[in-house]
Amino acid sequence: MQVINRQALARFWKKHPDARGWLERWLATAERASWQGIHEVRSCYAAADGVQVESGNIVTVFNVCGSKYRLIVTISYARDVIYVWEVLTHAEYDRDLWKEKL
Repeated sequence: MQVINRQALARFWKKHPDARGWLERWLATAERASWQGIHEVRSCYAAADGVQVESGNIVTVFNVCGSKYRLIVTISYARDVIYVWEVLTHAEYDRDLWKEKL
């Protein structure tokens, strides 16, 4: 799949270097993937969840480094494209402010 907005990953791992390895592995896996639905995503990332945001769209949320961080993406299965919205700390994610932006 094509991953758009990789810069969001790099910005995050500069602030949180412990996440770099996990995010780089996720990126490599995502680029090789040809996922056709959340069930296929979960075959690689069992804790991945679809979450509805205020716009009504569904984003996919990955637990990063256990549950320390959250990676939020939109996956267009038909187009083989993943758009990285942001990576958040668990505390930032729990405030739910990110749902309003999407």
